[in-house]
Amino acid sequence: MRREHNRSSGWREQPRYPDPTIEILDPRFEKYRIFSAAVERLYTGCRWAEGPVWFGDGRYLLWSDIPNQRILKWEEETGRVSVYRKPTDFANGNTRDRQGRLVTCHHGGRCVTRTEYDGTITVLADQFQGRRLNSPNDIVVKSDGSIWVTDPVFGILGNYEGFQAEPELSQNVYRLDPDTGELICLTDDVLGPNGLGFSPDEKILYIVESRGEPNRKLLAYDVADDGKSLANKRVFIDAGPGGTPDGFRVDVDGNLWCGWGMGSAELDGVQVYAPDGDLIGRIALPERCANVCFGGAQRNRLFMAASQSLYAVYVNTQGVKGG
Repeated sequence: MRREHNRSSGWREQPRYPDPTIEILDPRFEKYRIFSAAVERLYTGCRWAEGPVWFGDGRYLLWSDIPNQRILKWEEETGRVSVYRKPTDFANGNTRDRQGRLVTCHHGGRCVTRTEYDGTITVLADQFQGRRLNSPNDIVVKSDGSIWVTDPVFGILGNYEGFQAEPELSQNVYRLDPDTGELICLTDDVLGPNGLGFSPDEKILYIVESRGEPNRKLLAYDVADDGKSLANKRVFIDAGPGGTPDGFRVDVDGNLWCGWGMGSAELDGVQVYAPDGDLIGRIALPERCANVCFGGAQRNRLFMAASQSLYAVYVNTQGVKGG
């Protein structure tokens, strides 16, 4: 039976403001916390929630429930949750292109697709140099319309979030030109590339290194002026022992709002990093958070796909476009 009420499964909303689960770790974060806004659970009943994406024109959010092979839809006006698409070929990361179309990573088909205005699905990329992609994971769209995607092996390691298979390629990060179909390998030196996103001026690309040794890391690269290559690889954040950054999004001030968890339970939720790499804030959740996005009419509501549930909180900033 589907569970879709935000007070189910032991979740308890905070009745008193300010919400103590929104933690100020640095004075710079204080302006982003809204005193009278609390974390809300919008839905529970997923097996592994991922890839939230906001559709402002329809006032709804889509997100993936990977093992259940479905994309779910939450409606802002009514709070209703329904199945938007099933099966999904193990859809993971989602975003919108600059024309407003849904773009999705799939573990099952090992591809990146675009949903057209009439509902048909176009495969944008499923191979590189004649070999199948691994399991496209997360995705962002740059202002020039190019699609940037990570391709680790996570979705082909077993049959729970994809189909078990041997990889045919290294774990690359790609730039896809949706008009020509050209797929460029930007880097093959990230150990388990995962979440990715641009700084507000698009001069820096951040990539989560999920298999970094000895710790997970969040890497930073300079983006070339032509937008087709990367340089100056560096460690932006060393997650430390037990730290597990996953998907993230960037706000207009350049802060990174990172899904976090899987290590120590007290780290479950969202960690917020300033542009200089300092940890300035945290949103504690009772579940590991895999990915986030900004939405709402003003792009000031943070949606958090966290294990079995979907959470949201209003914040005093806006997400950059293209995430």
